[in-house]
Amino acid sequence: MLRRKNMQMLIRLFAGFLVVSWSSRLNVNGCFPSIISFGDSLADTGNRKQLASIYPDVKFPCIPPYGQDFIRESTGRCSNGRLIIDFLSESLGLPLIPSYFSNNWNHDAMVGVNYAVGGATAMDSSFIQARWSEHSTINASLGVQLAWFKHSLSSICGSTSNCRNFIGRSLILMGEIGGNDYNHPLSEGIPVDEIEPYVPLVIDTIISAVNELIEMGARTLVVPGNFPIGCFPSSLTTLGSDNDEYDPVTGCLTKLNEFSIYHNKMLQTKLDELRELNGNVTIIYADYYNALLQIYRSPHEYGFTSERILKACCGCGGPFNYNTTGRCGDACTTVCEEPDTYVSWDGVHLTEEAYRLISKSIFQGSYSTPEFYSVCPTSTSQTGVGLSSSI
Repeated sequence: MLRRKNMQMLIRLFAGFLVVSWSSRLNVNGCFPSIISFGDSLADTGNRKQLASIYPDVKFPCIPPYGQDFIRESTGRCSNGRLIIDFLSESLGLPLIPSYFSNNWNHDAMVGVNYAVGGATAMDSSFIQARWSEHSTINASLGVQLAWFKHSLSSICGSTSNCRNFIGRSLILMGEIGGNDYNHPLSEGIPVDEIEPYVPLVIDTIISAVNELIEMGARTLVVPGNFPIGCFPSSLTTLGSDNDEYDPVTGCLTKLNEFSIYHNKMLQTKLDELRELNGNVTIIYADYYNALLQIYRSPHEYGFTSERILKACCGCGGPFNYNTTGRCGDACTTVCEEPDTYVSWDGVHLTEEAYRLISKSIFQGSYSTPEFYSVCPTSTSQTGVGLSSSI
């Protein structure tokens, strides 16, 4: 009994020390001492790779040549280098946020944890699979990620009050999430018109998760919209045809981009309603769509060329260096010599340079509502921080 009491006392003392240390970190960067991240492959910093080593059915873990330009080695990021969350961490003066399934997240948890998993959907994976996916979807939906988060809280911050404090001071990054809810039916050949009725369900799932986090104590959340998927080499290859309408300026598929706009407008409407109900909470909409579309509209202004703007750097040939018979990483792969001159890395995911530009537009520019730098002015002054820290 005495040993148990002593152990409980040690746990409380250690949790208290962590909270003091974490609160001190707040004074260092002036904004957020930690990031809690959810989402899919656009934010995944290694969870799918770790899951693939445990479950053989989990495919495409984004191993080399993915990560070829990362700081040290490939880490399961679905790009040649860093992602938006990495640039965000850097701008806040934080180390790169550890992934939940990595071996070291419990050592670095006070700077946050990343629960995002490549291939994850907003809605439950069984819902997606039952309706239109012939292939198994990874069981890492937004609800599953929230369950992981709740399960790990006791290890991160100890008591309920400490955890509520931790969540309240953290920046919550909600994705991007929801894109795969549409990618699965699109890849099965389901027309956009038949997918549209499910958009409200996807949005409600995201909003429900945001609500749950607010109830747990969240005070600042970033909720991204979807990218202009009509510009992706994968979409242009598998969904484009002579009968489709293309944007004369960008060359992107108009109908698919309009679908992304539909999702984003509905998401923003729901976020406005949440703001009215939660006046003490800052909910930031991150305009991923226009932050990326500006690059497609004016590639030369951002260091890209018209010849490469719609092509993938890593792929197995075809007009857009993307095809369904071979993916980046397969034996047929060719990798471009200058990834920084491409927007798309593999036809589905973006290059480090594209993510860097998007991150700058979101967190240091005007592509967020409210503008992120009005909430966190120090995000515009931090550079080159955290790149040597463990992940």
